[in-house]
Amino acid sequence: MSFSIEEVTRRLNTRLKMRHLVLLLQIRQHGSLTRVAEHMATSQPAVTNALAEMESMFGAPLFDRSPRGMTPTPLGNVVLARAQAMLHDLDHLARDIEAVHSGHAARLHVGVIPFISGRTLASAIRLAQSRLPQRVTMTIHEGTSDALLPQLRDHTLDIVIGRASATVDVAQLRFEVLHQQTPRLIASRRLAARLGRSKANWQKLAELDWILGAPNTPIREQIDDLFLHAGVSPPVPIVESYTSRLIGEMIVANDDAVSIVPADIAEELVHIAGVAIVPYTFDWTLPPIALFTRVGVPREVDTVFGQALHERYLEVERARR
Repeated sequence: MSFSIEEVTRRLNTRLKMRHLVLLLQIRQHGSLTRVAEHMATSQPAVTNALAEMESMFGAPLFDRSPRGMTPTPLGNVVLARAQAMLHDLDHLARDIEAVHSGHAARLHVGVIPFISGRTLASAIRLAQSRLPQRVTMTIHEGTSDALLPQLRDHTLDIVIGRASATVDVAQLRFEVLHQQTPRLIASRRLAARLGRSKANWQKLAELDWILGAPNTPIREQIDDLFLHAGVSPPVPIVESYTSRLIGEMIVANDDAVSIVPADIAEELVHIAGVAIVPYTFDWTLPPIALFTRVGVPREVDTVFGQALHERYLEVERARR
């Protein structure tokens, strides 16, 4: 069936309702019209008719039917992605209304990857708050770039502070590089003093108690590469964690424990946990920290926070020179 963009727009404007979007997502989740009807406390004929109505709007099937259940067609996947984004926007609108009634301007949902400087992030939040006409409620969501960017794309998140790399899918997104992190080896003060008396011995370093992030993440891969380039098998960590404070506390409590973290995180742990930085220099190509946003016209709060973050990271870069 062929039809024009104008015709599709007219159909959606006059016939599409939020309940249609909810129904589509329920079908994807349950894979069966019978189970959808049970979950939504309605009849199967009503669900069947509603799906037929939607497919007539779009002029093609949205789901393939098979004995194993219902799976989205290519068009269905496109519609489902937009449906999820629109429902998330509706939820954000409700939360913004709640925030306004509480004396706040809006909510800002920020995705943050591990090993982002808490000091820099907090400073950017304070700066943005000072520039906005009303207070904004900011919610921080932590995760890896692979987990956060799809949430930015489907409007669960408004902004993501992640890593820009060739493997990152930036479809429908724009990004701005903020900061290039350098690595630092951290240890207890006693162990750092001992290690600092000589050059890095990778074989001996591998025998220490390592605290590292999860496998198959950019920082973990960089650390493994450091050992492999030195001809040494990467160490098996005693703990895998991205929680900076936990890393600091475990290192301070164990004179055989070490970790490699970005320099800004290492400097924070010196102050908050009492670790020491071993004066080694490492070469690595960790993807830079970047600010990711959706393509389109941003809200004022998104723009103000992004600018504040950019300014704070410029200060970090100047301090490094």
